[in-house]
Amino acid sequence: MTASQTAEITDLYRYPIKGLTPERLPRVALRRGETLPADRRYAIENGPSGFDPEAPAWKPKIQFLMLARNERLASLDSRFEDATNRLTIRKDGQIVASGDMETAAGRAAIERYFSENFRPELKGPPKVLSGRNHSFSDVARKVVSIINLDSVRAIEAMLGGTAVHPLRFRANLYVKGWPAWSELDLVGQTLAIGKARLQVVKRIVRCPATNVDPETAKRDLEIPPTLSRHLGHMDCGIYAEVIAGGEIGVGDAVTVEEPKLV
Repeated sequence: MTASQTAEITDLYRYPIKGLTPERLPRVALRRGETLPADRRYAIENGPSGFDPEAPAWKPKIQFLMLARNERLASLDSRFEDATNRLTIRKDGQIVASGDMETAAGRAAIERYFSENFRPELKGPPKVLSGRNHSFSDVARKVVSIINLDSVRAIEAMLGGTAVHPLRFRANLYVKGWPAWSELDLVGQTLAIGKARLQVVKRIVRCPATNVDPETAKRDLEIPPTLSRHLGHMDCGIYAEVIAGGEIGVGDAVTVEEPKLV
């Protein structure tokens, strides 16, 4: 990809609770070294993980309820309110659980729902986890994930024209305008979005979570094996770290900065 090729942000999402519903944002303020505000702020522990909220450290996603193994999570509609820290979970349009995630009583209400309704999938008592400014990312660093929609269209072609919902990839930024797969060559480069700057640090290796339809909660595709057969790898999307803060929003241009001459 050349630095002259510009993309456009089509959608912005955060995921306040790991594995639960994406929340669309029109605009968001990025801060250096941080994720989108409240992205993966909470997780539902699936059996004892050893996570210490007073000294939060990264844990592998297998320690939590997650779409890769627990596709029924996609059938829930959850909403998190920043002002009150309240999580409300609906199932088939009806409220099934609600609670302030920063109080013991509120967390207990959420834990009770998963304990009663996800029993076959539990390896121990479910527990709401959070830790200061910790993010329960799939990688051990604070990142913003980016998906190129042309790459999603390329996957659809690999699948014989089967529609692939972009939210299968649970990205923060969805962009259009880059050729399919060109984003994979951006590792080490800097992206400019208004005043914000993001350094691309890693390609995203896809897991079985992408096989789950976010609308039907059915495990109906085999995306990682399809990528492997066609491309020789299972990568789709990139992780970037915020190296300069700024506000970004839907419709903003994403440009690749020219390397500075020393």
